[in-house]
Amino acid sequence: MELSDKTAREIYQEVKSNPARAKFGFGNKAALVNVDPQKAYTSVGEFKTAYETDPRQMEYINDLSKKFRALGWPVIWTHVAYMDDASDAGVWGTRTDTPDSLQNIKFGSRRSEFDDRLEIDRTKDAVYLKKMPSAFFETPLQSLLVWHQVDTLVITGGSTSGCIRATAVESLSRGYKTIVPEECVADKHESYHFANLTDLLLKYADVVDVKEVFEYLGEQ
Repeated sequence: MELSDKTAREIYQEVKSNPARAKFGFGNKAALVNVDPQKAYTSVGEFKTAYETDPRQMEYINDLSKKFRALGWPVIWTHVAYMDDASDAGVWGTRTDTPDSLQNIKFGSRRSEFDDRLEIDRTKDAVYLKKMPSAFFETPLQSLLVWHQVDTLVITGGSTSGCIRATAVESLSRGYKTIVPEECVADKHESYHFANLTDLLLKYADVVDVKEVFEYLGEQ
């Protein structure tokens, strides 16, 4: 194992600046998957579990969503919420039991609500409830992508080290070109954030500046 005194941010910047592998690239048709941009994770100052990396994250997600809708391409939003007794949280909900714990994001609570800054078109967008990290796990996402003949996923939301990573790994595993716009994902701590961006970039996805996604959409 290589040892280093560099921070996760420094390692990420080095890998990003000196790519050693070809990009997966964009395909013919993409879907936008916005993973759990809900108040439990975005309302900084209100909830201990919330975080912010790029202050323009919600703005970028809104703008991407508009571009995807204009193309007639799928826009998907996921969120998590659980029953009062948390019996639907599975083993994931057994490690802690505090007011801030995952399984205590209850239906109808503020923590379960999407961020107020988001512009969700509920007549056109798909909104899925999920219980586990990946947006694919026991949701209709795969069927939707097959129906729309999608070959590329653009993934936003949080957290980078959790549900973004899990969704990206499963996206690649299912044969999709997987794109993560750096400004559109966030995490609780920069070490988790940049370490996982590095891992995604090296193995599972193209981690790109959001402007690259807008340029791709502008060419369609």
